[in-house]
Amino acid sequence: MNTGLAWAGRGLSQVVDRVAGPRLSILIFHRVLPEPDPLFPGEIDAQRFSSICAALARDYRVMTLGQALSLRAEQRLPPRALAITFDDGYADNASQALPILQRHGLKATFFIATAFLDGGRMWNDSIIECLRRTRREALDLECVGLGSMPMATVDQRRTSIKAVLPRVKYMGLPDRKAAIDNLMKAAGGPSLPDDLMLRSGQVQELHAAGMEIGGHTVHHPILSAIPDRQAKEEIIAGRARLMTLTGASVDMFAYPNGGPDRDYDLRHVQMVREAGFQAAVSTATGVIGRDADLFQLPRFTPWDQGLTRWSLRLLSARLGSTAHVRAQAVAPLTTAATSL
Repeated sequence: MNTGLAWAGRGLSQVVDRVAGPRLSILIFHRVLPEPDPLFPGEIDAQRFSSICAALARDYRVMTLGQALSLRAEQRLPPRALAITFDDGYADNASQALPILQRHGLKATFFIATAFLDGGRMWNDSIIECLRRTRREALDLECVGLGSMPMATVDQRRTSIKAVLPRVKYMGLPDRKAAIDNLMKAAGGPSLPDDLMLRSGQVQELHAAGMEIGGHTVHHPILSAIPDRQAKEEIIAGRARLMTLTGASVDMFAYPNGGPDRDYDLRHVQMVREAGFQAAVSTATGVIGRDADLFQLPRFTPWDQGLTRWSLRLLSARLGSTAHVRAQAVAPLTTAATSL
């Protein structure tokens, strides 16, 4: 990024913090791949993540989410405050992201869905890897409400994945499993990886390195799509497993998929409070100002390809108005994007 632009951006951000009060930006990541993935060229890899971390270490005061919120409660949040978060619990969070964070002197918060530890696999990855690895050049996808789709090229497989994921996302857990089983049969039963998610020892490694561990339920369900009793169990049991693993309190939570009024509502906000969490993040876009709801904190998604463009968009978000996330008592279900 241009050095003059970086200095100007820091100056503007400091002015806004002085006038409007200190603001907190929360970044959301999922994976850090060792090498670029031809199937998903926009996915962040280690080289790109290292460039981002270098810029953050230079231009922002980076801390875990819990540390940032503690300072905010004490009215001691520093200018240009920022928290890095990871969702889901991918193994590359430990193998790739952790050493890069340590190299740049940064800390992060990792939200982990516990059912997939030690050899499990998230539903979306089962679909992605099934369609990536099938040897068939066309698939009948009637099992998910689609017809025959070509699979001969990387672009065709990417198109099929993007078509299938939203068809399955809002299913209940039993229906989701049945859909994936049927998809596997249609694809000829390709062998799927069992090393995508963290091992228990890697969770402990992250914690020992000073990273913060946060809850993300057990099975990563869309909370608004399952019965209340089941949602409550998902929230509580996920936290309990992580506390057992780390021997420490787990105070931060991330709503699966995280869309207010779509993926969770005020019933689930109350469940998270009652489970013992101190704060929760959504996937609504925004920057945290004075009036933020601690249990519906917005985040910023750093998915721009160019570092300069990414940095400018983050600065623009900090200079703009803060988000006021409000979930309603009953969340309507809408068509979802393919990302989690």
